[in-house]
Amino acid sequence: MSIADKYEVVIGLEVHAQLSTASKLFCGDSAAFGGEANTHISAITMGHPGTLPKTNRKAVEYAIKMGLACNCEIVQNNYFARKNYFYPDLPKGYQTSQHTTPICKGGYVTITTSEGTRAIQLNRIHLEEDAGKSIHDIDDANTCIDLNRAGVALIEIVTEPCLRSSEEAYQYVTELRRLVQWIDVCDGNMEEGSLRCDANVSIRLKGATELGTKVEVKNLNSIRNIKKAIDLEVDRMIGIVENGGTIIQQTRSYDADNDTTFSMRDKEEANDYRYFACPDLAPFHLNNEFINGIKQALPALPQQLAKTYQADYGLSAYDAAQLCDDKTTSDYFFATATHTKQYKAIVNWITGPIRQYLNDSGTSLASLALAPATLAALIALIEEGKVNFSVASSKIFPVLLKENKQPLQVAEALNLLQVSDSNELEAWVNEAIGKMPDKVTEYKKGKKGLIGLFVGEVKKISKGKADPKVVTALLQEKLDR
Repeated sequence: MSIADKYEVVIGLEVHAQLSTASKLFCGDSAAFGGEANTHISAITMGHPGTLPKTNRKAVEYAIKMGLACNCEIVQNNYFARKNYFYPDLPKGYQTSQHTTPICKGGYVTITTSEGTRAIQLNRIHLEEDAGKSIHDIDDANTCIDLNRAGVALIEIVTEPCLRSSEEAYQYVTELRRLVQWIDVCDGNMEEGSLRCDANVSIRLKGATELGTKVEVKNLNSIRNIKKAIDLEVDRMIGIVENGGTIIQQTRSYDADNDTTFSMRDKEEANDYRYFACPDLAPFHLNNEFINGIKQALPALPQQLAKTYQADYGLSAYDAAQLCDDKTTSDYFFATATHTKQYKAIVNWITGPIRQYLNDSGTSLASLALAPATLAALIALIEEGKVNFSVASSKIFPVLLKENKQPLQVAEALNLLQVSDSNELEAWVNEAIGKMPDKVTEYKKGKKGLIGLFVGEVKKISKGKADPKVVTALLQEKLDR
């Protein structure tokens, strides 16, 4: 048994998701990303004396929406608290958050790893405001502060210490990112900081029940980095224990440039924050009608839809998973499926030519010029034997992306319709056979795989217009004589 196998890893994750509200959590200042520094601010963002915040109703709706998607209990009586901790980039000197009454309690998120499927238990989801941004690389002598982000609405999604590997953490954040994007509460853009993760990591001997001393790795801004940082921290902690040292509870950061974690400060306990109810914000009550309205408007979720795809559309688990990558893909499939029952063909187009085009062009499915009804008509052309998939994808599809035409129009204009006339096909087949007498001899001696070579030659002679099914049958009839 290796040294690492002696230990069990215990991980709890705190994921901050920036809500996709137009304005900040407690004022009307813009919550848009970017902009010239310190332009999305007002006296309320700056925390000037005499200013009064007001809770953003849409942010509350989004928090409830996420809680319902994560199977949480929605807490009906809520209030905000002041978290007294010095943030150099929060001018009020405290952060407005929730402490005793998180808006969502409990819940779980289901993940699948190489070890199987399990539910990751949540402790809470609560609302809070974001801090601003400290910038250290503009001025050699000073730290610059941009307060555009200060006050932006966040939800913090906190798990129980129930994850047992970096792989589980990776899959959990992947699923969480898909979920916030699916229900449209957060854009999930980790590069812009819309989704950030803190990982609480500890180790203990296998079989032990008491939790070990935890270390928090802050502000992990990519799913890959979350996995790397946890693995590095686990190795570091095992090394300390194995060498007789003591793990210190502290806050650390991950340096992606050299794959290391480094200490930032000793970790504060919750009581160091001196929470108390915010006197400027009235408590708020969520009635059943308000919660049920949000619940009814919630879209079908990915894992639920994956089962629907398999049961109602006859798709494989793999194809179902491909369609559930994001809601735009799922919606496009359903829209196309109202025009054709060739469900597998829809998946093949979405995951094949369409995805390749989107990757090559750097565009999204939401901006695709190909309407679902047009894709269905293109699939029908193939099913009716009027064109083959190769011609449809390489010659008709590119035209449809640029011009508002029907696939049949394009096929006719480009003279691409397949020929099924037996006389014309037979002439092409005879020509192909006549060109390769040596291959004919080999075929007759048992090399039946050469049929593909003859079909390809007919395709070349006919400029792609020969129906391959009919051609194959004709070739076999002639060559098997």
